Amino acid sequence: MYSAISKSAPLLARGPAFSTTAMVSISRITVIGGGQMGSGIAQVAATHKHEVTLVDVSQEALSRGKAYMAKSLKRIAKKKHAEDEAAQLQFVDEVMSRVSLSTKPQEAVSRADLVIEAIVENLKVKQDLFAQLSKAAPQQAILASNTSSLPIGKIAELLDSQQKQRFIGLHFFNPVPQMKLVEVVRTKEANQEVVDSAVAWVKAIGKAPAVCKDTPGFIVNRLLLPYMMEAIRLLERDVASAQDIDTAMKLGAGYPMGPFELCDYVGLDTIKFIVDGWHKDGEGLKGNPLFASSKKLDELVKQGRLGVKSGKGFYDY
Repeated sequence: MYSAISKSAPLLARGPAFSTTAMVSISRITVIGGGQMGSGIAQVAATHKHEVTLVDVSQEALSRGKAYMAKSLKRIAKKKHAEDEAAQLQFVDEVMSRVSLSTKPQEAVSRADLVIEAIVENLKVKQDLFAQLSKAAPQQAILASNTSSLPIGKIAELLDSQQKQRFIGLHFFNPVPQMKLVEVVRTKEANQEVVDSAVAWVKAIGKAPAVCKDTPGFIVNRLLLPYMMEAIRLLERDVASAQDIDTAMKLGAGYPMGPFELCDYVGLDTIKFIVDGWHKDGEGLKGNPLFASSKKLDELVKQGRLGVKSGKGFYDY
């Protein structure tokens, strides 16, 4: 599909050598996890003419992922070919023809140039998955996690030194087809050519890469979570209502969404999971009061008010 050659820092300033070549070609993608994130990644890659295999544990899960992609692609097709139904159908069919479905992850990665994991945010589950996949994937394949909060280096702990050199984070944002940003996360062990190749691939699928070190929250969540938590604390202290705080940030700071609208969109359970983890054991964040538990957040999660996905959060939907 394309070849990427690094043009960045001198060799001594860069990561460890990557096998015998400085060039990684990516055309075959395997995405592990057929949920909204995984399906979105698969859709975008297939739209840009990559051969994609989407993997999940059951045909039922894969059918849901396929339906999600088809629905999303139909919306895009209507915008691209507003007056031409035949062209709309052709567009959807062509993209979907590049997507294969599988319940056999080791078989699915056997020919992959890039493997992206988008499964449950559970460290051990991810570690065990990559321990298996690394044995089945080609030697030159890039391995990547789409985690939003877990340390990339810890996910790769069970891999050998060579495998760690080709392991990175590729953090997409939801909804994947609409959101332009992808955080490319490099570990201390990651090879620079792998990072460069991932950056080139992200650009090739129409996204904007932002490269960062393996640190809690990467860039966006590291800045966003303290902002959202401080908004919740303002509400707890009865400084202002959620509506007025949202209005103030939208009209005063120019944000497209207020912090409580954003919390509901992200998911209150997701926010709690991340901040609790950082406060308990985050590198450089352990015990940081910015990420201390919030009584209001804990109560809402306990009540099942998780945000947009549950129909109720700080607001009712």
